[in-house]
Order: sequence, then structure tokens, then C-alpha cells
Amino acid sequence: MVAGRFEVNDKILDAPLVESTVGDSGIDIRKLRNETGLVTYDPGFANTASCRSAITYINGEEGVLLYRGYPIEQLAENSRFTEVAYLLIYGELPTPEQQRRFSERLTYHTMIHEDMKKFFEGYPPTAHPMAILSAMIASLSTYYPETGHPQELELNMIRLLAKAKTIAAFAYKKSIGQPFMYPQNHLSYPANFLYMMFAVPAEPYEVPPVMEEALNLLLILHADHEQNCSTSTVRAVASSEANLFASVAAGVNALWGPLHGGANQKVIEMLEMIQRDGANYKKYVERAKDKDDPFRLMGFGHRVYKNYDPRARILKKMAERVLNSLGVSDPLLDLAQRLEEVALNDPYFIEKKLYPNVDFYSGLIYRAIGIPTDMFTVMFALGRLPGWIAHYKELKEDPDTRIWRPRQVYIGHPKREYVPAGKRG
Repeated sequence: MVAGRFEVNDKILDAPLVESTVGDSGIDIRKLRNETGLVTYDPGFANTASCRSAITYINGEEGVLLYRGYPIEQLAENSRFTEVAYLLIYGELPTPEQQRRFSERLTYHTMIHEDMKKFFEGYPPTAHPMAILSAMIASLSTYYPETGHPQELELNMIRLLAKAKTIAAFAYKKSIGQPFMYPQNHLSYPANFLYMMFAVPAEPYEVPPVMEEALNLLLILHADHEQNCSTSTVRAVASSEANLFASVAAGVNALWGPLHGGANQKVIEMLEMIQRDGANYKKYVERAKDKDDPFRLMGFGHRVYKNYDPRARILKKMAERVLNSLGVSDPLLDLAQRLEEVALNDPYFIEKKLYPNVDFYSGLIYRAIGIPTDMFTVMFALGRLPGWIAHYKELKEDPDTRIWRPRQVYIGHPKREYVPAGKRG
């Protein structure tokens, strides 16, 4: 079926339709440059589909997020993170036996090679945990090289998902000068991470159930989000046939930016700034509405969602529950709720569709359970791992995969002659 026809300089290109099961279909323009000599110009690739994917679907206008067809609200209420990870990677919810086996393999591969502990010793105490996470994930390829066998790749997916939480916890322990705590096989995925983060030698530590539940929820909500910056980075690197660890390490670095995974840290920093200024939130709402003021309300609005981020609704309830269960009184939560109330009723925010997003409440929950601010993006990365792995796997299995090589519209000098240094000027 022809979706569009381009007529340029007496040349005609018929562009076939690429149909979706739901949402936007596409126009196949793969022959555009060869037949017309033109390329599309789309900064940020906001209108360009780089692939066909069966993993995640977002309807930003209606606030819909589906993992393999399942609404995020249902998964958040009923699933464990490892079950969602299995769903994203393999395409279907696991049977009880598949779930048992998957969880066993994740437990078995949680330990990292003892030699890798020496890498941590070489990092300065001030090293950002995201830098350590990226470097350590890349270094896994030296211990588990790939030869191209499908079973080997599948095992490395398990290894990466299992070991990343150990690497992340060790990075935190390194930053505060405490000894590493080894994983406990009887604990769930989120509880195991919390144990390695907060337990200390010779002192008993039980993971509070509400903390385990909150982290399980956060990991699920962060597990995938279509073709965002970091996921596209993983796919771009993987298209060169780079190994899984190298591709995901690149995704970690892309996630690090404040406009992507670092946004929840910026929300906390903004709330702290407003709190120091007498909690005068109305002042900052007015500043956000002033186009000449550089201040922006972090945690409001989203590149994709033009409605309330469905993940934010879920996290708002969890934030209140965590604080109540742990007996934590956080003035920032009250401040966040006041900001949200104003924004949801202010014509300016309503007109521009600036609703709270997932970052608005995730940082408050991390803060309540004791995760330091510079670990927020690491937590995001741990949650996003199943999505990255699923997209890597999907790309490797797609017969249409080609190495990513975007075109450009050149605006520099045309060809000119070189002038020797003594004759210039």
C-alpha cells in the first residue's frame, strides 16, 4: 500500500506504508535519497521511526503505557520486577516454572568476579556512581566475551541483569568507604540490592517490606519507555555488532544526562532550593510561567506525554505510603504536592499540557528509603536494564537491521583551496 508520493525534479517516489498494530503507522522512505537525491531533516528524530518494535507502546495524548500489550497500571499492581523483565525480554509473561527458573538463574549469577573488586579500588571516592556503573558493565565483556552463539548471548543477558545490581551497590559502598556486602540468595531482586546497599558487617539488617515493595514498583515503572535517548543509543551501538555489555554501557552514559535519567535528581535539587527560599512555591510557579526567566519547574511536562504520566499517578500514591510506613516527615513531599495542585489548576500549565511526570515523585521515594541523590540515575539504569536488553535482542533478530548511519544537511563551506600559513590574512 502506498502511503505517500514524493515528486522532486521530475522524479517520483512512491513510499510504502509500514503498518502498526496500534498507534502511528509509518512511511517507508528508505529509497528517498537514492531516487531523489534528498534526505529528511528531523532534529532529534521526533518524526522518524528508526525501527519496528513489539516491546513497548506509548500514547502520549491519552497517557497510555503498555509493555508487550499489558497496561503499566496492571503490571505495577500485580507483578514482580523479574516477571516484568522476563516479559520484556522474551515477549510473554512467564509460567510459574519459567519464572522459578528465571529467578534462580538471576540469583546464581548475582556475584561478580572477585578480580573486579580491584577495579573499584582504583576509582577515587568522589567518582560518580554512573561513571563506575558504565565502566564496570563494559568491563564485563572482558570476562564474558561473545562468540556469536545464541545461547551465549542469552546467558550474558542473564549475567548483566543479575550482576548490575551488585555493581551498583558496590559503587555506593565504595563512595562512602564501607566494605562490600555480598548478595543473599534468599532475597528477592529488589531486597537483595537494598541489603547490599545498607547492610554492614556484624550487624543484623532486615529489609523493610515497604522499601522492597517501593523499589520493586520503581524498577517496573522504569523498565522500558519506547525509543528514548538511551534505548536508541543501545540500538545504535548494537547495530555495529558491538557486544551486549558495550551497547548497554553506552546506554548508561546516555541515561546519565539531566534531560533524561538525571531529571529526578534535578527535581529534588529544585525542591530543596524552593524550601531554602521559605517554601514560597507560588513565586516559582510564576517564574516558570515567565518566558524571560530561565527557571523551569523540573518534573513537569514530557517529550512524549501530553497528559498525566501514568507512572506519576502510581508513584504519587507510593510516595505517601512509603513516608507514612517509615515514619518519615519530608517537607519536600508537601512542597511537591502543593506545586502539583497549583500546576494542575493553572490555565498556563493546562494549556501547555505540563503535567507531572515520573521524575516528579520517584526522587522523593528514593530519598525516603535512603538512596542518596547521586545514586538516583543508577536506580533508573537498574530499572531500564530489561528494556535495553529486550531492544538489543530485538535488533539482533530483525532481518532489516543495518548499521546506523544518519545523514546530514551540510551547511559548511563549499570546496575551497588551502592557503599556506605565510599567505593568510
